[in-house]
Amino acid sequence: MNKKMILSILAVCCLFGNVFAQKQPSDRSFEISKNLDIYNSVFRELDLFYVDSINPKKLITESINDMLESLDPYTNYIPEEETKDLKFMTTGEYAGIGSIISQNKNKDIYIAEPYEGMPADKAGLRAGDIIREVDGVKTKDKSVSDVSDLLKGTQGTSVKVTLERPYEKNPVQKTIVRDKIQINPVSYYGVMDNNVGYILLNQFTDKATDEVKAAILDLKNKHQITSLVLDLRSNPGGLLDQAVSITNLFIPSGLEILTTRGKVKQWDASYKTTEKPLLPDMPLVVLINGMSASASEIVSGALQDLDRAVIVGARSYGKGLVQATREVSYNGHLKVTTAKYYTPSGRCIQAIDYAHRDDSGNITRIPDSLTNEFKTRAGRSVKDGGGITPDVEVKNEQKMNVSYYLYNQNMIFDYATKYTAANKKIASPEEFSVSDADYADFKAFLKEKDFTYTLKSAEFLKRLKEMAEYEGYGEMAKDEFEALNKKLTADTDRDLELFKKDIEDLLNSEIIKRYYYQKGAIRYNLKNDPELTKAIEILGDKTQYDEILKPKK
Repeated sequence: MNKKMILSILAVCCLFGNVFAQKQPSDRSFEISKNLDIYNSVFRELDLFYVDSINPKKLITESINDMLESLDPYTNYIPEEETKDLKFMTTGEYAGIGSIISQNKNKDIYIAEPYEGMPADKAGLRAGDIIREVDGVKTKDKSVSDVSDLLKGTQGTSVKVTLERPYEKNPVQKTIVRDKIQINPVSYYGVMDNNVGYILLNQFTDKATDEVKAAILDLKNKHQITSLVLDLRSNPGGLLDQAVSITNLFIPSGLEILTTRGKVKQWDASYKTTEKPLLPDMPLVVLINGMSASASEIVSGALQDLDRAVIVGARSYGKGLVQATREVSYNGHLKVTTAKYYTPSGRCIQAIDYAHRDDSGNITRIPDSLTNEFKTRAGRSVKDGGGITPDVEVKNEQKMNVSYYLYNQNMIFDYATKYTAANKKIASPEEFSVSDADYADFKAFLKEKDFTYTLKSAEFLKRLKEMAEYEGYGEMAKDEFEALNKKLTADTDRDLELFKKDIEDLLNSEIIKRYYYQKGAIRYNLKNDPELTKAIEILGDKTQYDEILKPKK
């Protein structure tokens, strides 16, 4: 064959090859179709032949959740009946009585905290009240979610609640008018020493910027603050647009706060400030800790990268992922991770690599040795891959001791209920503290309740001893194990004295909350807050503040 004929044949082959390729499904599409068909076949066979009846909704929902769990913790399926929870997460709003409820070890549902000024509070419900009936429906053996659904309802409607009040003989009956409950994302704000303003932001709901702005204006105009602390500790995040607009309160318009990049390129976006800032120059400290995540890290990361604030506390959680909510069949929703976000310096602070796992299948954190260095606008070094590292780290000296077990077993809460029943009023949050007589009464209360606990270290020692015996070293290390066992065996009397200060702090905070609500407990806890103390110190020393924001030579 001549050269011309060969080229003609190749051209025809290419043409038909392209047509054939276009008609054939891609390998990926085929795999998806094949495996969905397998899933349907398996489920049909189960439904027809499994020995017991199966619940289709329950089984399929569990399989969806297991599938999504293998990706990351933030990609979730939200069925139609749970969409009200989605609204609450984004708005902090619902209609009900305005109280946190919980369940004790006896499976009783009780009032954990009535919100100040809300229907439950106005009706006289108290922390510690046990809910026995809601509109005639007995609550025994019901879950917290079940009782919560009974208490919620249309704004303006009434709900009748029968309560058992500790230290009172007769049941208490209350009729409560439901109302719109709006949880303020700013739990507290006030003025600290040296005219330092303080704002505690708990979550980035759709009202977060408005509430932070209102707090700033009040602190600035009424109290003439000269510097500000924005507390984002244990703030899990929320809406991305609120993170951008809150950052804009402190920096000029036109600056990039973050970019997002994902699989769908047309969704990639750059977020810039658009408004004139409220506080463009006022010295600013942002507090973060290991539970500050997502939107909290967007704000603290942007303010750090733009050298606008000193970040104080502990390294943040490291969530550099963005979620979008998509509607799916039958009014359900899929909250799906669509992108990673990058701070102004270009770093992604995602700390956990969900796409890759170790040999045992466990999710791993990105090691510090594999993180990359970036530069802030002024030239300071910052790193990616592990959350936001504070400019000034403050060590948290709190350790898990007997106070942990007292708190988890509701001993602190229950004693506060007893204390409140016997005392009509207390001193202000800044002045109140349990007396030595109160503490002695608390110890007697624990004996009455048969409080016991097992130290985690003792549990680990027992396992270590078993392993040593299995490997043949039990007899050799017998004396050492016995000596350690004596030291690590729980001794209530010893530990109540050894950790008295930690326990008194928990008692004071819980008791104060009964009289002065959540704001009172916050005021008490801020008295001896090491991170806040450090922030006030930095803001009171302009030389130190400026030095932190300068590049290290």
